[in-house]
Amino acid sequence: MSQLQRTFRALAYPGFRVYAAGQLVGTLAFWLQTTAVSWLVLELSGNSGTALGWTLALQFGPYLLFGLQGGKIADGFDKRKILLLCSLGSAAVTATLGAVVLTGHVELWMIYVGMFAFGSVAVIEGPARQAFYSELVDIEALPNAVGLGSAIFNTSRIAGPALAGVLIAFTSTGAVIAVCSVVFLGPAISCAVLLRRSLTNPVRRRADSGGIREALRYTAARPDLIAVLFVSLLVSGFTFNFALTLSMLARTEFDTGADSYGLLLTALAVGALTGSLASGRRSGRPSLSTMLTSSVLLGVGTLVVGFAPSLWSAMALLAPTGFAMVYYAQAANQRIQMGVRADFRGRVLSLYMLVFLGSTAVFAPIVGWFMEQYGARAGLWLGGLIAMATPTVVVFAKRAQLRRRAVALTGKAMP
Repeated sequence: MSQLQRTFRALAYPGFRVYAAGQLVGTLAFWLQTTAVSWLVLELSGNSGTALGWTLALQFGPYLLFGLQGGKIADGFDKRKILLLCSLGSAAVTATLGAVVLTGHVELWMIYVGMFAFGSVAVIEGPARQAFYSELVDIEALPNAVGLGSAIFNTSRIAGPALAGVLIAFTSTGAVIAVCSVVFLGPAISCAVLLRRSLTNPVRRRADSGGIREALRYTAARPDLIAVLFVSLLVSGFTFNFALTLSMLARTEFDTGADSYGLLLTALAVGALTGSLASGRRSGRPSLSTMLTSSVLLGVGTLVVGFAPSLWSAMALLAPTGFAMVYYAQAANQRIQMGVRADFRGRVLSLYMLVFLGSTAVFAPIVGWFMEQYGARAGLWLGGLIAMATPTVVVFAKRAQLRRRAVALTGKAMP
C-alpha cells in the first residue's frame, strides 16, 4: 500500500483529481483525432509520407511562431481560464473539420488549415497545462503530478488509437473527428469546477521576472537547461514521429488497415504508460545521466523496431520502446520543471515545448521525404541513430566544459 500511495501520491490533492479527470477526457480526444486525421491524409494523398509529414509540421509549426508568447500568457494570467478557453477553441476547430469531412468536400489543403488552427490553440494551452501542475500540488509531489499527467496522456494513447481504428472501420474518419469535437470539452468542464476552488500552491509573480527577453537570458545562463533543449531538439524532431513512421509502416510494409495502425500505437502506449508511472515515483530532480541514458535506450528500441519482420513482432518491440520514450521525456520535463523559478516556469516550459514540439514542424517533412525515398523502415532507423548519437555529443561537450574549467582554475589541462 505504501508503494502504491507513493506512485499515486498527487491524487491526494482534490484539485489535481478534478484536473486529471478533465485531462483524461481531453487527451482521449487528441489521440482519436490524431489517428483519424493521419489515416485520412494517407487516403487523400495516396500514402504520401511527405503529405503526412506536412500535416504534423503544420500542427506543431505554431510552436515555432508563437511558442514564447504562449509561455508569457501562461505566466501572466490565471491558468484555469486559459485552459478553459483553449478547450473550447480545440472543440470548435475539430467540429469545423469534422463537418467538412462528413459533407464529402474535404481536400488535403483543408486538413492542413485545420491542423494549423488546432496547433495555434495548443501553443497557448501547452505551457499553461504543464506549468499548472505546480499550482495543484506541493513541490515534493510535483514529479509525481507530472508523471501522472504523462500516464493519463499515455492511457489515452493506449485507448485512443485502438478505439479510433475500430470506429473508422465501422463508421468513417469524419464521424470520429466529429465525436472528438464533443470529447474535447472535458478539460473545459474540469477547469470551470477548479475556478470555484482555491489552489494548493498558487504562483506569486515577482517584480523582476520580466517578459520573454528576461526568460531567454535566464535560460541562456543555465547550461543544465541548455543541455535539455539541445537533446530535445534532435530526439523529438527525428525520433518522436511515431504517428508518421508507424502509419507508413502499417500501410506500406505490413499492408494493413487503420485498425492495425491503431494496434501499433497502442503497443507503444502500453510501454509509455509504464514509463510514466515509473518516472512519477521520483521525488527529486532527475540527473542529466538519467535523461541521456534513456535517450540511448529509446534510440536502440526505435532502431530495432525498424527491423521487425511482422506486425506482431513490431508490437512486441514497441512496448519497451514506449517505456524508454516516456522515461526520457519525463526526465527532460522534470529537469525543466524542478530547475526553474516558479514565476519563470511558464516561459521556460514554452521554450522547452517550442524545441520539443516545434522541431516536429522542421524535421517531420524531412523524415516523411526520407521514408518516401528509402522506405518506412528507414525513418525508424534514422530516428534511432539520432537518439543514440545526440547524448554522446552532450557527454563530450560536458567533458570539454570540465577541461576548460580545470584549465581556468589550475592553468593545467586535464589528462
